[in-house]
Amino acid sequence: MDLNFKKELANGYSSNSQIARVLSESWVKLNSYCPSCGEKPLNDFENNRPVADFYCKKCSEEFELKSKNGKFSTTITDGAYDTMIQRITSDTNPNFFFLTYSKELVVDNFLIIPKQFFTPDIIIKRKPLSETARRAGWTGCNIDLSKVSELGKIFLVEKTKIINPEIVQTAFNKTTFLRNKSLDSKGWILDILNCIEKIPNRDFTLKDIYNFEKDLKVKYPNNNFIKDKIRQQLQLLRDREIIEFNGRGTYKKID
Repeated sequence: MDLNFKKELANGYSSNSQIARVLSESWVKLNSYCPSCGEKPLNDFENNRPVADFYCKKCSEEFELKSKNGKFSTTITDGAYDTMIQRITSDTNPNFFFLTYSKELVVDNFLIIPKQFFTPDIIIKRKPLSETARRAGWTGCNIDLSKVSELGKIFLVEKTKIINPEIVQTAFNKTTFLRNKSLDSKGWILDILNCIEKIPNRDFTLKDIYNFEKDLKVKYPNNNFIKDKIRQQLQLLRDREIIEFNGRGTYKKID
């Protein structure tokens, strides 16, 4: 994997946004691989396709790329809010690649967030454009990556370090079971995952998770069995080998 952009590919383009798009998309096509099955190269869709930028011929996973010059940020600016919500709640939503690069046109970070981690909770609605704007009333959105579980942030390149593809594939496929869950069920699992990740110690207890009961009650006000739901999700995460049950209400996070 060559972390340098091929600058000559931008010859003939004058717009900074066009140059960034051409260089970043070309880099992905030349250097990336499918995080699901390892197939290389990825194939690009026709220009201006509304759903995704790349796809894998072998396993049919689809990917959209978002790139940025500068440091990696947990807030990503995106397009129309309603369109984004419709996409991520559909059956055809893509996985998302996020790429950051330096002013020297070298890739710093390249990560994928699998589509199962995209829920309405992480999409933040921006203020509508003013009445004097050309697109008055248009409402955009931001993607808040700070709300995404760490299991959903899978780096292929982290701070210019290339991650072993086998590690990437294992991490990617570890949570694909979420795709078969309803939006409500997936939401519960991801919420409990986030609770677990807020606990600083690797070992934790059922009581530690129960401490989040009030927060979960705010999100699920009509559920009168929060503790039952917590235990249910812990059992599922244990069965999926995301956490380990050590008996007597004690658990361990699995790396």
